[in-house]
Amino acid sequence: DILAEHYASSHANPEAGFKTIFNGKNLDGWRASENETSFSVQEGNLVVNANPGRCHLFYTAEKEPFVNFEFRGEVLVFPHSNSGIYFHTEFQDSGWPKMGFEAQVCSNQYHDPKKTGSLYGVVNVDHSEIPDDTWFDYNIHVEGKHVVIKINDKVTVDYTEPAGYEAGAPFTRKFDKGTFAIQAHDPDSTVLFRNLRVKRLK
Repeated sequence: DILAEHYASSHANPEAGFKTIFNGKNLDGWRASENETSFSVQEGNLVVNANPGRCHLFYTAEKEPFVNFEFRGEVLVFPHSNSGIYFHTEFQDSGWPKMGFEAQVCSNQYHDPKKTGSLYGVVNVDHSEIPDDTWFDYNIHVEGKHVVIKINDKVTVDYTEPAGYEAGAPFTRKFDKGTFAIQAHDPDSTVLFRNLRVKRLK
């Protein structure tokens, strides 16, 4: 039974269908906006530090936009640091990305009250259970107008866009399609990312 075999194989390998989007060696397939020196690769990690200033790193290796998907990655936040993972966004030369959503990455000591696991400005988490200097799993699952965010397999956001929702300004925060971006927030913020991968869903 082909279907049974497929079901068994896909469940035996939870990473089936996932594609690595950061190679751990360089920034091939990614494009920085304002201050590209804010991103570097060290010891297999994407090192994010907004020096000299704010920057966003957009995934540009694939022309087909992402609509329904599951994103998985590992993140480490240094004390007093802030970053984010954007989805359904698009490249822009400067400024905070206007399109799509930001899945927040933020130390508890940082002054922004929206902490790791928030869907920024939509569903906000006021405290993260993840201590600084500790690797953790970040999972973003989007289907239709619904997103679930998990931190170490614990749900922090389960949000469905209301019917008739109109995009706001200057940030849309509306489900559509697009790519991913990593945020370098400010010079005092250092965050590491690794093992970034994504699976397209129908």
